[in-house]
Amino acid sequence: MRRLFPVTDVTDETAAAGGPAGREWSLAELAAAYAYPEPGPEGPTSWLRGNMVSTLDGAAQHEGRSQPLSCPADMRIFGVLRALADVVVVGAETVRREGYRPARARAEFAAAREAAGQGPAPAIAVVSASLNLDFSLPLFTSPLVPTLVLTGAAADPQRRAAAEKAGARVVVAGEGAGVDPGRAVRSLAELGHTRLLTEGGPRLLGRLIAADVLDELCLTVAPMVTAGDAQRIAGGPSVTLPRRMTLSSVLEEDGFLFTRYRRA
Repeated sequence: MRRLFPVTDVTDETAAAGGPAGREWSLAELAAAYAYPEPGPEGPTSWLRGNMVSTLDGAAQHEGRSQPLSCPADMRIFGVLRALADVVVVGAETVRREGYRPARARAEFAAAREAAGQGPAPAIAVVSASLNLDFSLPLFTSPLVPTLVLTGAAADPQRRAAAEKAGARVVVAGEGAGVDPGRAVRSLAELGHTRLLTEGGPRLLGRLIAADVLDELCLTVAPMVTAGDAQRIAGGPSVTLPRRMTLSSVLEEDGFLFTRYRRA
């Protein structure tokens, strides 16, 4: 792996050590490269990071799944981003399509998570208005950390009861049937989850962008083209004016670009 940006006097020691292709970064180096902002004088504040993958022609999925667009380096970064987070926020459709399982504890990050006051693994928070979820899945019945379900106050009481019976914690984050993105972020912060990560899907990411609660986007650009009618990384309501993001870093391996943008 090579660091392409930011450019420094030693850019790039990684390439110098491993030749034109660079070398494999350690998990500690990746964790340092993707560290969340340090808390300010008033204590920690919520920081919502998105992690998505896109082909060169803008597809976020192939045949309904993002996995075919990934690569080993992308999966390493995926794992590191999870290991740094308090909670992973994901849409119900993505849970259904991608076969989500509970986040696992990783020995390599145990000491760092303990020092940061985190549990052994991030919680998964599923955003769902209908609660049309299979609560018999391991995501709900056997997570290391109880799964959260974010829904609206008008959600079906029977489905709420089914979620709680399975072991999930239901968090009301909206007055109607749906979830208000800003309230969801605040509700998670009240539970002590300020280092937030969302892995989509596109409809959820679009709603977070439209609500102006996305602080950072980690976008893997895959050196692939797919054509077809696959979704972009974000869908749903548009913003009044395009929001400018600031490039923070770019890593590269095997033609894949691992970009990181923060709100301007």
